[in-house]
Amino acid sequence: MASPEQSIDPHFNVVVVGQNGRLAYEALLFAASLRHSSPAFSGRLLIAEPQPGPLWPDDPRISNDAIRTSLADLGAEIVPFHARHFGAEYPYGNKIEMLKSLPQDVPFIFFDTDTLITGDLCAVPFDFNRPSASLRREGTWPKPELYGPGYAGLWKSLYDAFDLDFDSSLDLSQPDEYWKRYLYFNAGFFYYRCPQAFGALFERYALAIRDAPPTALCAQETYPWLDQIALPLVIHALGGGRDTLPGGYLDGSVSCHYRTFPLLYARESTHAVEVLERVTAPNRIKKVLKGYDPIKRTVYHGRGAKVRALFDQDNLPRREAKIRNTIKSNGFWMR
Repeated sequence: MASPEQSIDPHFNVVVVGQNGRLAYEALLFAASLRHSSPAFSGRLLIAEPQPGPLWPDDPRISNDAIRTSLADLGAEIVPFHARHFGAEYPYGNKIEMLKSLPQDVPFIFFDTDTLITGDLCAVPFDFNRPSASLRREGTWPKPELYGPGYAGLWKSLYDAFDLDFDSSLDLSQPDEYWKRYLYFNAGFFYYRCPQAFGALFERYALAIRDAPPTALCAQETYPWLDQIALPLVIHALGGGRDTLPGGYLDGSVSCHYRTFPLLYARESTHAVEVLERVTAPNRIKKVLKGYDPIKRTVYHGRGAKVRALFDQDNLPRREAKIRNTIKSNGFWMR
């Protein structure tokens, strides 16, 4: 719960990226879950939509008129933005470049579209002056080489490159050279008091890492991890961190970053599954969502229940790869 001195600002915007294909259907499902689970939310629901341009060989805009109409019926506003640096070659860059199109000085929270809102978003005790992001992650980056710098050397090279204090970013309760000691997030959600200030740093850091990385990173892959490499640097530079949001809300009782529908059924809470099935049931949304095969087969044709029966949700494999492989070996994987 929020402490007495910490106010919960009810005036904030929610934003996801929506574009043609999978993300359009997920954006519609996200909007339906937000309206269902958080009816008191009074901010703007923004669907950031990339526009045609030289970095997109195909038109990225949502072409399905039924999806656009359904989003409007749910009170969502489509906000166009243009890719200047990433586009089709690095679509994760959308979450960086769209920030400059959002209202300045209005607090925001970004969610990946493959997220369900499962509780009251207005009850989350955000401190928008101290940004944070999702801690539901694995140690995907970096991968220290046998004869190269370790975690500390690799991360410190980035902090030094941007004149940031490295030592204050460390979690000293974790052992030296263990990945959790170093500030690292999943970019499935992040928030701050101003999207344009956040976006300016995010873009600056991501481009510098992509185009002129520190020498220590010469053996490290930055694709597809670029956004998650830059994100902790942005959050640290803006005075945030890993402990600025109490646990149990996001990636907990209020939101579920499911990633794929088979994974949702395999490992998420019974409540999350119930929310999914409840918000996809009304005919007006069902007839639209059935246009996306993974939703049609997993939710409407009952594959999800078969996936769930493969696992003991109280004793899941520790690594996501093991869950994915079990689903695939049984022929139920869809993305």
